[in-house]
Amino acid sequence: MTIRVTIWNEGRIEKLQPKATAIYPGGIDGAVAEGLEGEGFELRRVGLDDADQGLPAEVLDATDVLLWWGHVAHDEVGDGLVDRMHQRVLAGMGLVVLHSGHHSKLFKRLMGTNCNLSWRERPDGDLERVWVVTPSHPIAEGLPPYFEVPQSEMYGEPFDIPEPDELLFLSWFSGGEVFRSGCTFRRGRGRIFYFGPGHETFPIYYNEHVRRVIANGIRWARQRHSGGRILENWHRPEPLGT
Repeated sequence: MTIRVTIWNEGRIEKLQPKATAIYPGGIDGAVAEGLEGEGFELRRVGLDDADQGLPAEVLDATDVLLWWGHVAHDEVGDGLVDRMHQRVLAGMGLVVLHSGHHSKLFKRLMGTNCNLSWRERPDGDLERVWVVTPSHPIAEGLPPYFEVPQSEMYGEPFDIPEPDELLFLSWFSGGEVFRSGCTFRRGRGRIFYFGPGHETFPIYYNEHVRRVIANGIRWARQRHSGGRILENWHRPEPLGT
């Protein structure tokens, strides 16, 4: 079955920072969506300034996996919307949270902590080496033992989250810091994947390995309930013509 993916982007940082607009002229959500083309997903892009902050009941109900990117407007997301999203996750909607979405209201509620972390931002970025520490996991499918993001914002430990169900990626930065950059959680019937690499003024969402992780994460987060069974649906579709 086709996985219905809703990409939510607050859409503010691209308006506030000319460099962000230059890097992502179609918006961060546009770059993420571009990386998911050809993966067999049904994609919908919404944002904070849309009606009902982009997620009216009919959109949430038609979403198998919600992908969340926010940065400077977390507090503007209505508590009523957070309540509805929370319930949808508990009922089985998948959630993929990217980068600074760790401070979103929804992620903090699901984690039960403040989700604070250490960070450093250099004008030209930090080298981030992302180690695949659980290569047998479906989200790691198709990845090398590690990959590098030449320009990244340093996110480091301590990261105030509960113990992850699975630690998939561990990032090392040029300053020596490390970060649990790929973690999974389960809440109710829902699956949650947090992925750290990403930034509004570095071209991280064009990186082929980052795009592979996001696509794999969506497939993993999707679960379909039938007769009390959970049916997995994460394998990549075969290319046309094979």
